[in-house]
Amino acid sequence: MSGLADPITLAGSEVTIPALGVGTWAWGDRSTWGMGGYDAALDEGTITEAFEASVDGGATFFDTAEVYGSGRSEQIIGQILAADPERAAKVQIATKFMPMPWKLDVRRSLMASLRASLDRLGLPAVDLYQIHGPVSLRGQGALADALADAHAAGLVRAVGVSNYSVRETRSMAAKLAERGLSLATNQIEFSLLRRIPETGGLIAACAELGVVPLAYSPIGQGRLTGKYSTTNKPQGRRNFSDHPMEVVEDVVAVLRRVGEAQGGKTPSQVALNWLMAKGAVPIPGAKNRAQAVENAGALGWSLTAEQVAELDRAALVKVGGLAGLKTRMWQHG
Repeated sequence: MSGLADPITLAGSEVTIPALGVGTWAWGDRSTWGMGGYDAALDEGTITEAFEASVDGGATFFDTAEVYGSGRSEQIIGQILAADPERAAKVQIATKFMPMPWKLDVRRSLMASLRASLDRLGLPAVDLYQIHGPVSLRGQGALADALADAHAAGLVRAVGVSNYSVRETRSMAAKLAERGLSLATNQIEFSLLRRIPETGGLIAACAELGVVPLAYSPIGQGRLTGKYSTTNKPQGRRNFSDHPMEVVEDVVAVLRRVGEAQGGKTPSQVALNWLMAKGAVPIPGAKNRAQAVENAGALGWSLTAEQVAELDRAALVKVGGLAGLKTRMWQHG
């Protein structure tokens, strides 16, 4: 694909990622998403096709976590990478450590979790390793030390966090700096239906610190695709960005209008491109080849400043105070 956005270098590393990635929570999590969840059509065959189409379309960054399907997501990715070495050579892999409160010895726990993740992925190291959320009873210094040890061991190339506030992001960045490391990323729920990271100052703080925001649920778990309505609501446990569909429909109408002006881009492609314009790397899910191709259509072009402003206004007016709703089940992001 020509015209792709310039690759983004993760702070403190030589790792570069594209402007669009893939979130893989659904890959292997039967209870929540597919293979027994809301989408019975999701299986390892469709996942493999989604992987292939994503890489071929330029979305080569894949984000997973040890808690996704209790490691099954990592295992599926490892199997796909082993079976397709040509595409495997092009990808960047990120995973996460869940610092549950009872894991008081975070250095030992993180290293054990990391080695288990690497075993499932079939990799000697991951490009990005993230603290999954601010739930540890230990301070940021202890978590930073654990990440630094993993980096020093050559098992991770860049380090990040997920679901961290402005204060927590600044604190982790400072603690990592004491160990000679840079905080590379903060993975957050961010979309036209969830603008609190921008309006609350987190996006600005990330830009100041050189931290790349990774945006999960970037199309509101399908709500911004335009395929849902007040009479056809999303099914299952998709309660991120759980706004009234009457509100969502108004935002989608603006996405459609902007997409038409961009030569026929779809609402979801416009929504993803809007996030890129904000300096974030969206990581939408892809359950099959068609969805992966659709996502990749957000690459290779840019919204105008006027169009970004139009979408800003639409989200603030239509979504309003709803944009600040607390995210439920954030730990899976």
